[in-house]
Amino acid sequence: SVRSSMEKPNILTCTAPVNIAVIKYWGKRNEELILPINSSLSVTLHQDQLKTTTTVVTSKSFEEDRIWLNGKEEDISHPRLQSCLKEIRRLARKRRNDENPSLESPVWSHKVHICSINNFPTAAGLASSAAGFACLVYTLARVFGVEGELSAIARQGSGSACRSMYGGFVQWIMGQREDGKDSIALQVEPDSHWPELRILVLVASAEKKPVGSTAGMQTSVETSCLLKYRAESVVPGRLAEMIQAVRRRDFATFAELTMKDSNQFHATCLDTYPPIFYLSSVSQQVINLVHRYNRHYGEMRVSYTFDAGPNAVIFTLEQHVSEFLQVVQHFFPPEANGGHFIRGLPIEGVSLPDALKQSIGLQPMQNGISYVISTKAGPGPCVVNDPAEHLLGSDGLPKRTD
Repeated sequence: SVRSSMEKPNILTCTAPVNIAVIKYWGKRNEELILPINSSLSVTLHQDQLKTTTTVVTSKSFEEDRIWLNGKEEDISHPRLQSCLKEIRRLARKRRNDENPSLESPVWSHKVHICSINNFPTAAGLASSAAGFACLVYTLARVFGVEGELSAIARQGSGSACRSMYGGFVQWIMGQREDGKDSIALQVEPDSHWPELRILVLVASAEKKPVGSTAGMQTSVETSCLLKYRAESVVPGRLAEMIQAVRRRDFATFAELTMKDSNQFHATCLDTYPPIFYLSSVSQQVINLVHRYNRHYGEMRVSYTFDAGPNAVIFTLEQHVSEFLQVVQHFFPPEANGGHFIRGLPIEGVSLPDALKQSIGLQPMQNGISYVISTKAGPGPCVVNDPAEHLLGSDGLPKRTD
């Protein structure tokens, strides 16, 4: 009967990916709407290795909105969460008024219970807010019947979240408008465009990052003249070159621009006053290692980028993955009983030529890297069809995980 279907709780689970910027976003021109001082470009990572899963349940019987993150109930009144919830509900209401004003007990008037988990350690300094807010917005939009441009809503949760609304290679266009309506993400190429590209996340430490990116970037905007120069004079040209490199699958150009842009971002952190240091001695050793490896072969085989923390993200091509990983293991020897040092896409071991080790010539750093995630580019958010995967029961409470 109609009545019982109305009372049946509405439940949906979706997943969303992590993205890694190769042209960095750092600095907002509008704090509240999260509008950036420059456009950026990222690669979406494959969800088999890194993803957020979110379940949303709505029911007439719920008394309030509630949220659980990684098993623990959190405060739903967080301003950025509220921005996303309010905006989705506003659009749902608007859509219903436009299309079918007579529906009773509309879903947007019901309270929601939200449960979200990451399949990677949040504290590992892997940007979890991007995947988290992208997943939240994507799932809520599905539940509330909202269609159309969702990246601008995700952006109001976490800037880089707008880029996680798409797979493959994604541009976040800074936009010009005061209201931010034109500050949106667009896909440059799908993940199928460059199948040979491979990505390694070198997890330098599972510690929390020293300065949160929200606070860090605002101090940079206020104090760094290098940042202003970067946003106005460097990024526009570099972004255009990067998009061309991606379209042509030109790895040498892609690799060089990626490293230069990472280095300039960290230079703006150092130019911030007081300065911010995100790179550790391990990070610096990875940088040296990459340059010496490339120099040995006389060509661009690997490239690095670092976000607001010490983890390295390495881009390379399929044919070089095994050897470079062997190099990483040689110069960052894991603990004897390192468990699985390499997680994710399987990689065959190879032996290293002595000439290569000598040519790199660095002192090995014991336990500098705790583990490596082996992955590639992947698709955008998607709906999970298996009800066994729901994180909340039909009562709207987290399923027991023990």
